Amino acid sequence: MKSSPEFTWLPANRAALEDVEAVFASGGARKCRCQALKVPGWIWRDSTQEQRDAALLEQTACGTTGPTSGLIGYVDGEAAGWVAVEPRENYPRLWSRKQPWMRMDPELEGVWSVTCFVVRKGQRRSGLTYELAAATVEYGEQVGARVLEGYPIEPPPGKTVIWDEASVGLLQVFLEAGYEVVASPTLRRRVVRRTLDQRS
Repeated sequence: MKSSPEFTWLPANRAALEDVEAVFASGGARKCRCQALKVPGWIWRDSTQEQRDAALLEQTACGTTGPTSGLIGYVDGEAAGWVAVEPRENYPRLWSRKQPWMRMDPELEGVWSVTCFVVRKGQRRSGLTYELAAATVEYGEQVGARVLEGYPIEPPPGKTVIWDEASVGLLQVFLEAGYEVVASPTLRRRVVRRTLDQRS
């Protein structure tokens, strides 16, 4: 009988650079490099591919003890996915107030945002985003986050999502990791939060 795949994860600064590159090697992620909420302007007009490549490299901080911008998920030891999670203030676009779901409760302290999921080709539809969402909780407790906040899409019944939308995560993925809906600012967008245990 075939055993189920083993899921593990590492903060990206503790992962190998090749693992990060492998996850970001195809699809929209290869172009975006998880910079959509990082660049102050409109991503394709105001940043070059070289700048986005360099920014991801700097933000993940592979091989250092410095802060990092996300987690790499592994299936049976092979790099398979990514989830972006870091302090909310590290996302300039979230503070632009251009969208009703951005910058909610700006005075709330200790908020870490979960903004993006990437699943490597060949691993899709395997439930990996659920594993990655659960990993954000474990990681958030390790780094002392007070609240985790996500911005998932909930498609209307019978409707599917395009890649751009799915990259922020689907509502069900967050709910299964113990997040709760705190706002429904648009027809499809939800704001979810999970308050974490403050273990001293």
